[in-house]
Amino acid sequence: MGTIKIIDVAREAGVSTATVSRVLNSHANVDPVLAGRVREAADKLGYRPNGIARSLRRQSTDVIALIISDVGNPFFTAITRGVEDIAQKTGYSVLLCNADEDSSKEATYLAVAEQSQVAGVILSPHQAGTDVSALSRASIPLVVIDRPLSEAMDSVMVHSRDGARAATNHLIDAGWKRPACITGPEEAATAQERLEGYFQAVREHGNLDELYVHAPFRQHGGLEGAARLLDSDNPPDALFVANAQMALGVLQEVKRRNLRIGVDIGIISFDDAPWAQFVSPPMSVVAQPAYDIGAQAAQLLLQRVGGSAPIEPRHIFLSTTLIVRESSRRHSA
Repeated sequence: MGTIKIIDVAREAGVSTATVSRVLNSHANVDPVLAGRVREAADKLGYRPNGIARSLRRQSTDVIALIISDVGNPFFTAITRGVEDIAQKTGYSVLLCNADEDSSKEATYLAVAEQSQVAGVILSPHQAGTDVSALSRASIPLVVIDRPLSEAMDSVMVHSRDGARAATNHLIDAGWKRPACITGPEEAATAQERLEGYFQAVREHGNLDELYVHAPFRQHGGLEGAARLLDSDNPPDALFVANAQMALGVLQEVKRRNLRIGVDIGIISFDDAPWAQFVSPPMSVVAQPAYDIGAQAAQLLLQRVGGSAPIEPRHIFLSTTLIVRESSRRHSA
């Protein structure tokens, strides 16, 4: 038989290679039963660690890679804090990677994570088809946040569709007659879910037009989306905007047109950005539990790294909160 490798020990013990590595490197936070199985498997197979490879590996086993879509978005800032707080309590450092809504950047960071043999990865994927096979081959645990992957993975998601439906229903109940949706790019699952929530609300109210545009999840996307809708032959009188970055662009375009928010047009946005309650009038929002997304994702990942997670993927869904402020209330002129 050839040289026995960590992957052989992992297969014999029925655990991940990350768990084998942690046992052989004498990390304390490994389930004792699993640790015993690993040592038995190593003894049975006659595994002898490669000292050089082991020392290189130990440099990075206490690092988690967090690959997010947009570091400039306060939603992801709050997620990062949640991940970091949990990671640091258990002795891990967090490597923050900004994929910048760019699939090629995302692929580069995934490759770096695999080559560096990080302990695990938390990923907000650009799209459902993002290729994470290299992590799987390297037995590096992965938790997906915000947007799902097409393959089953541990995940922490938000009920985006329900939040969008609640926001649109609120606009209609407030007296706006032609609500429209400015959502993100078609390949982003969250953009589609928020659009579907908008559709649900509009269809529940009967004879309302379905008015929507897709645009980048950025400030310029919101500006361009608002301009397209407001320039149409029969423009909307209210806007549901799919994230806070886009909402800034919407505010910019609405101000440029001298439209009075709450009188000429109603606005509500996904995400409770720090600035939302301080603009004039204060912005109504669908708040996401961003910190909790990060904290729960880190907990799932560290359980997977430590070998205490079940084999089957776990899926956590968190609820949104509708916060009504003045921007979506209808006032007389």
